Amino acid sequence: MADAAPARLLDLWDDAKAAGMTEPERLVYRSNILGSDKRVTNYGGGNTSSKIVQKDPLTGAEVEVLWVKGSGGDSASIKLDGFATLYMDKLRALKGLYRGVDHEDEMVGYLPHATFNLNPRAASIDTPLHAYVPHAYVDHMHPDAIIAIAASKDSKALTREIFGDEIGWLPWKKPGFELGLWLGKFCEEHPEAKGVVLESHGLFTWGDTPKDCYEQTIATINKAIAWFEQKTAGKATFGGEAVAPLGAAERRAIAARLMPAIRGLIGKDSLKLGHFDDSAAVLEFVSSKNLRPLAALGTSCPDHFLRTKIRPLVVEFDPAKPDIDAVVAGLADATAAYREDYAGYYNRCKHPDSPAMRDANAVVYLVPGVGMLTFAKDKATARISGEFYVNAINVMRGASTVSEYRGLPEQEAFDIEYWLLEEAKLQRMPKPKSLAGHIALVTGGAGGIGRATARRLLGEGACVVLADYDETALAAAHEDLGKAYGRDFVRPVKIDVTKEDQVIHAFAEAAVEFGGIDILVSNAGLASSAPIEETTLALWNKNIDVLTTGYFLVSREAFKLFRVQKTGGNVVFIASKNALAASPNAAAYCTAKAAELHLARCLALEGAEAQIRVNTVNPDAVLRGSKIWAGEWLEQRASTYKTDKEGLEEMYRQRSLLKRSVFPEDIAEAVYFLASDMSAKSTGNIINVDAGNAQAFTR
Repeated sequence: MADAAPARLLDLWDDAKAAGMTEPERLVYRSNILGSDKRVTNYGGGNTSSKIVQKDPLTGAEVEVLWVKGSGGDSASIKLDGFATLYMDKLRALKGLYRGVDHEDEMVGYLPHATFNLNPRAASIDTPLHAYVPHAYVDHMHPDAIIAIAASKDSKALTREIFGDEIGWLPWKKPGFELGLWLGKFCEEHPEAKGVVLESHGLFTWGDTPKDCYEQTIATINKAIAWFEQKTAGKATFGGEAVAPLGAAERRAIAARLMPAIRGLIGKDSLKLGHFDDSAAVLEFVSSKNLRPLAALGTSCPDHFLRTKIRPLVVEFDPAKPDIDAVVAGLADATAAYREDYAGYYNRCKHPDSPAMRDANAVVYLVPGVGMLTFAKDKATARISGEFYVNAINVMRGASTVSEYRGLPEQEAFDIEYWLLEEAKLQRMPKPKSLAGHIALVTGGAGGIGRATARRLLGEGACVVLADYDETALAAAHEDLGKAYGRDFVRPVKIDVTKEDQVIHAFAEAAVEFGGIDILVSNAGLASSAPIEETTLALWNKNIDVLTTGYFLVSREAFKLFRVQKTGGNVVFIASKNALAASPNAAAYCTAKAAELHLARCLALEGAEAQIRVNTVNPDAVLRGSKIWAGEWLEQRASTYKTDKEGLEEMYRQRSLLKRSVFPEDIAEAVYFLASDMSAKSTGNIINVDAGNAQAFTR
């Protein structure tokens, strides 16, 4: 479909692997290999089914059971429990209850009555589409190459030209019971057909065995790809290039400037997470002459539309004259105009029983010469929304090159976006975690306290940028936390907090990877011990550089982003008991920690008018998991207190008022309290987490 022709889809079916599987397991296998390629179907899109003869658990009689992907599943990762199971005889009986298109939604309420074996997986709205196709194995996919045909002005004629009688065509119809009846009727009238293209929607294919069905799907898509290669060879796509894309580093830098500004403008009521995509397909589209007219048409496939809204917002930016300050200044008017336009769309199309208007902000932002920004309630959804719009770009490329691209009609789009069944699904979504939508940057993120803090924030739904100078420890922490909480939620960045350019870069990475920053946990540390007469200037400067200057630099960059976003902010310093209580042979360390504490107080004063809170946690003697205590500091403190390594922790425990050890998780709990809304009315405060030390009492 592009000038650089994509490779054909590979046939991934492995007879040896499939041979030892049960019929339900082969359905899972078929679904997974189909979903493994985004050219076949996007995340969560499409569905597969098998009609399997099984024993009724009550009667023992053999019955035909429809196994079909349940509501909300994803083909690439679905397992057995992702499929709904329903009695086919009961599904056929539903035809007698159908009262016509005006009562179509009520048919969904009957589906649970057809459940086989008390399966708790909810059946999707597409269940009738599979049930009434009179073939045992059915695939419904959303391939870019097929939707490019389905979304063309000449969709029916193109389908006929490419596939002849092998693949049929049906006009647009919203998914549901009526479309299921249409598919059944088509199969009755065209018994030799092997599939059907649904206008503005996707592809249905079928077969007599799971392998036949899979291979028919792959062959059909490959045939469309080959046809597009032939028809588009040598032709300019999207009307040709209008602007030259900027270089990769400049694109990323501009995204880092734009994303916090947009995030602030659209996140007043609910914080959003961002994603940046400057892939070749995106750059071709955003740099083209037809960017604006095509973008205004919106997407066609319902799956694309639900993820990307009625249309994207095109940011007015000229890469030949990149005045980014002017673009940022104009974003408020641009986003307000989009919301006004969206409200007009809602009011034109709403029905008496339509749900209330949802968030009127754009999801997709297209920047000429730079790329695509997408925003959603979480990082995974923002990324996936971008993937869906790339699918839409591929569709527009193909359709507009061989015919004329057509988006989904406005009323049809609205009726899907504000479908009462879709609203019910949204209402069933679990309540967001307390830090959902928040972005935290944790310095010293690979150490004991840093990693425990990141784990605590991730557990409450935050996205975390792990910042550390130790690349080996940083990679290990990133791998560990990515596995535990999902790779969408964690990003690593190497940083020496004493280097201004590295600090600026770290916050730019937070902006381009997630959209901005909401929480700074300033935790990078070191420790040294020496009598004052043995404290060298280099040792003194090192403590001040890391523990004072470093805290200043990261706070300054955080404040800059907070003020761009205008949604408040939260800074938590990890200081020390030594900020309040002096210790022998640690003048450099204690002085630097005391400076940290006063810096936090100053910042609390400066940030209050912008709802930027700054608080401090003072740990003491956190030995476990600490990189500081793994070095010379341990030996030095043991020497100061005339004990050995093994006795030092016990000495600290007995020194405390509560006679308890302090662990990284204890510090993380205090950080979470200060970073969350539980402490929304606290700033300039100190929480000592030291098991009790009278010298460090703040009053």
